[in-house]
Amino acid sequence: MAVGDAVVVASTSVANNAYLTIQPGAGAEWIIHNIYAPSTAAIELYVTDGANDILIDSNTGGWLSYFIHLTNAQYLKVKNVSGGTIYMKYDGIISKT
Repeated sequence: MAVGDAVVVASTSVANNAYLTIQPGAGAEWIIHNIYAPSTAAIELYVTDGANDILIDSNTGGWLSYFIHLTNAQYLKVKNVSGGTIYMKYDGIISKT
């Protein structure tokens, strides 16, 4: 994948109290624009370095039109706290390969 290419993950099934991890590979950097979840699903967004999770926001549904910069060492986890299994996905662009 090249700089400027889209990062798009297919809908992923996430169990209750489990995470969708959004993490570029080693040396890559991404800018995430949208995180999708059902409009009635409770979710939490964390930034992490793999050892320390910081809660950024809680929401029902997703986050749209953001610019969240990620590296392999600083990435996102989206926790499903809806009480059941849901589907989530995300998109953005590659800013460094």
